[in-house]
Amino acid sequence: MARIYEYQGKQLLKSVGVPIPRGKVVSTPREAKRVAKEIGRAVAVKSQVWATGRFKAGGIQFAETPEEAERVAEKLLGSKIKGLSVGKVLVEERLDVDKEFYIGVIVDNSYKVKAPVLVFCTEGGVDVEEVASRNPERVAKRVVDYLKGVEPSDARSLLSKVNLDSDEISRTVCGLYEVFKRYDARIAEINPLVSTKDGRIYAADCRITLDDNSIFRHPEFGIEVPRDMEREPTELEKLAWMIEEGDFRGTGYFAQMVPAIEEEGYIGFHGIGGGGAMLGASALINRGLKIADYADTSGDPPASKVYRVIKAILSQPIDGYILMGACLANQEQWHHAHGIVKILKEELKDRPGFPVLLLIAGNKERETHEILKQGLKDLPIRWELYGRDYIYQTDFIADRFKVMLDEYLEEKHKKKGKRDAQKR
Repeated sequence: MARIYEYQGKQLLKSVGVPIPRGKVVSTPREAKRVAKEIGRAVAVKSQVWATGRFKAGGIQFAETPEEAERVAEKLLGSKIKGLSVGKVLVEERLDVDKEFYIGVIVDNSYKVKAPVLVFCTEGGVDVEEVASRNPERVAKRVVDYLKGVEPSDARSLLSKVNLDSDEISRTVCGLYEVFKRYDARIAEINPLVSTKDGRIYAADCRITLDDNSIFRHPEFGIEVPRDMEREPTELEKLAWMIEEGDFRGTGYFAQMVPAIEEEGYIGFHGIGGGGAMLGASALINRGLKIADYADTSGDPPASKVYRVIKAILSQPIDGYILMGACLANQEQWHHAHGIVKILKEELKDRPGFPVLLLIAGNKERETHEILKQGLKDLPIRWELYGRDYIYQTDFIADRFKVMLDEYLEEKHKKKGKRDAQKR
């Protein structure tokens, strides 16, 4: 999934008739001052980052005058909010709030639903999740018939469950669903939807996440890497996305967990399949191992795709590589074997002792293991290979890899000590 910024989401809401506060997105303090002057009243200066909880983190601040808006923008631009760099701020009129609500459209993938679900809460804003969990009677839900869509009568029926009757809010519910459908969203939320003291309704904030498979239909958002992440993609992630972008044969997922590795001991993590791979990653983390990335090659990708994903993994300054195929895959695993052999022989021929652990099982497992044994036998690395008997033994695999990594790091330290002694 791919997020868009608040200011982009608000323009989508405006296009379907949902009222939004007056304002503009800017990238300099001087522009912030100009916009605040145009608005002519107190403003909110809002950091544009892919993160929730911006207010508590100091990413949303208020200004009474254009000069103060300029100072606030200068403070926010270039800063980091929840670890994310602020390159733009949204300057918009400060609303005279009387009441806050929450509206959301969320895809429910459970086998009982498999449809979009409208959610409305009579309280919105910060900590809306806690409000909903403590007071479920304040929350209304309605499963959407995707072929029919959301009619005004459906919106009114939703609101009636929490004893609310408002034509304007009903129209906002319909508008939010229209944005959800028109832009192939997975999540579309207005939080808070604000009722002002003079009786007006505004979408004060929003969060919209698009299905990554639809991004090619929406070039207007300028999304380079359609992944659901709370930061801009790194240069390596942009390169890795090219693996997936034009090749639909299986999955070739790669995301960096640590964009800047500044210490030793990080490992390249490579999984096959979601659940088993995540269990494997958890087992490694529980032993204090530091994961540099999360990569996945499932769905029967060709050897060329596997090769390119591992190349991305090994391009990081890591001290080990593990393939945690903790599943009995029905894909033909020998394609993985060919990709693994080729890339490891290219990248690790000059890294003696580098630890590599391969857990791979499933269709063509015997042939796969034979390809790996023959292809890697002359490579000067320490490596171990496991199959179907170990797919549920992620703790054992993690323990073995920790031993291998510790041995490698100890050797590195000894070699470094000798070099330093020779220099002296």
